[in-house]
Amino acid sequence: MKKVQSTCNFCAIDCNLDFYVEDGRIVKTVPTKGYPVNDGFSCIKGLSLSKQQTTVKPDALPKIRQADGSFIAGISTGQLTLEEFAIFGHVMRNYLQTNVDGNTRLCMASAAVAHKGTLGYDAPGYTLNDLELSDTIIFIGANPVVAHPIVWQRVRNNKNPDRKIIVLDPRKSETARNADYWYPLRHRSDLTLFYTLANIIIEKDYVDHEFVDQHTEGFEEFRDFVKAFSVERGSEVSGLSEAQIMELAELIHTGKRVSFWWTMGVNQGYEAVRTAQSIMNLAFLTGNVGKPGTGGNSITGQCNAMGSRLFSNTTCLFAGGDFTDEKERERIAGIIGITPDLMAKKPTIPYNKIIEGINAGEIKGLWILCTNPRHSWTNNETFAEATKKLELFVVQDIYDTIESAENCTVYFPVVPGIKKEGTYINLERRLSPMRKVLERGENEISDYECILGVGRALGMGAALEKWGTPRECFDLLRECSKGMPCDFTGVHWDDLTGSHGRQWPYPEGREAEFSDEQRRLYEDGKFYTPSGRARFVFEEPLGNPIPVTEEFPLVFNTGRGSVGQWHTQSRTKEVKFVEDVSLKRAYLYMNTRRAAENGIKEMDEIRVFSSNGQNAVFAVKVTDNVQYGELYAPIHYVECNKLTPSSYDKYSREPNYKGGTCRFEKIEKEGT
Repeated sequence: MKKVQSTCNFCAIDCNLDFYVEDGRIVKTVPTKGYPVNDGFSCIKGLSLSKQQTTVKPDALPKIRQADGSFIAGISTGQLTLEEFAIFGHVMRNYLQTNVDGNTRLCMASAAVAHKGTLGYDAPGYTLNDLELSDTIIFIGANPVVAHPIVWQRVRNNKNPDRKIIVLDPRKSETARNADYWYPLRHRSDLTLFYTLANIIIEKDYVDHEFVDQHTEGFEEFRDFVKAFSVERGSEVSGLSEAQIMELAELIHTGKRVSFWWTMGVNQGYEAVRTAQSIMNLAFLTGNVGKPGTGGNSITGQCNAMGSRLFSNTTCLFAGGDFTDEKERERIAGIIGITPDLMAKKPTIPYNKIIEGINAGEIKGLWILCTNPRHSWTNNETFAEATKKLELFVVQDIYDTIESAENCTVYFPVVPGIKKEGTYINLERRLSPMRKVLERGENEISDYECILGVGRALGMGAALEKWGTPRECFDLLRECSKGMPCDFTGVHWDDLTGSHGRQWPYPEGREAEFSDEQRRLYEDGKFYTPSGRARFVFEEPLGNPIPVTEEFPLVFNTGRGSVGQWHTQSRTKEVKFVEDVSLKRAYLYMNTRRAAENGIKEMDEIRVFSSNGQNAVFAVKVTDNVQYGELYAPIHYVECNKLTPSSYDKYSREPNYKGGTCRFEKIEKEGT
């Protein structure tokens, strides 16, 4: 029996698993003991990887080369490997000079933009071990009990007798139910609340002056700005009492190691970037940065969203360089085997502009990889409309049953992760290897080989000479990272196999200096800005672009439904023990009092009308864990994003998924 260690490619934790293989079949899957991320633990999704199968349906290779690269656009995902991101960006962005975005735009764009503005680079500084070292753990719009079980396991491993778990969330989520403190703030009031907390901390002189003076810039302007955010204003906007706000400020002040953790509840909003930066501002004010158990920390969604952000060639050059930096363009071009004039000239247009461009008749072709936007795109009927207008629609996936494949003109079947190899970067900057567990059958190819084949058919020739295999591509990306904050030139392909992974930075020649397996950034107080100081970034809160009205009086909130379900369920639907406990139809949660007022009982059906002009039917689960003015719908059903709005953060262009408004009508049963 052969044992192969590989990486789970569901969420951003990137757990490692040991696959035991005999006679071409996986007979046992065991979480890798001793791996720094999960150390012998895994959620049900990772343990189900051995269930993945795919049916190969070969298709002719399409001819997509056009005189004008704008003819076609691409959309990828945070679930591809580092190497697959890079070669897709090379073919599409460099050779075709066209636009490519990824569904990383749907989850982590706001955090990435916030990091760049505040830290100088997209470089979250924590290690997961900080969850075990913190005495005050604050989750903001995050529900790790369901969405990131390994994160929650780390919290449970924290044995500090003074440990406090604090949750800020409109909904009494599963995490809130296991917290010491829950602050049920009003929908989209978090930015005002955090400015209010900053003002209190400054007024009470709870500031770590040594850290602020030596390692930040913009404090004086920030101090003057937040003076307008009195506790009365914070209470009025957030719905929390003044006493609750003061209590939270004291909890932050009295904590010796305070860590702030945010995810989609922050990122998927209309002023998400500023909200994320306001969280980091609190960490700076109190000196909770770069020390064990501290930080203003973003929790990433997908398994390789970090890799997508740095190596997809969409919003930055490979490894995070600027498209306008001619010296960097020359350096990268020389490494990857092209002349600088063939490099992408500027950041791609964002996801929403691609869809809008199709509907406007400006983009005629689309190639999507490992993603299901007919289901996951906000206001998803706009994507359904777009697919009918395309002259060429290529879908590359392991399943031809996804909603997005229904109208495709070409389907590229590819193998799942257990049959391919590559590299992932997890939420704490750890490079993890995916290694082939099972051999492929006849005609089975990987995403990498599929993209490479298209590039060759397009006539790229010498521009692909250095890109023959994922291993060769990894070596190119290693060299691209040289001298950048993400420098991993000391990491080699074979070194990753069977390893504990490596956090970047890990520069060649300095391996001993970076040998610790659990490393955080900013311990020296140095950041990636030109001044080497972290920036206080702030802005007056915006008015809600989609306020509740008399016609649409309820907030339509969305999020994860259960531990076993994943995104659009294209992967988890085939796992019987997940399907057995998951509802087969769309459902939502409604407050108990509102349900009683409308004569609605458990699992009655309602029709929900969104302010985006769409409507859909949901079964109702009645609960006190949802506020009276909100409905909460799990994202795993296509009906959910039928109702979400075409509204975006102005800096990140991430969709405002949790900002919809709606009304509903009860569907009366026949005979009643």
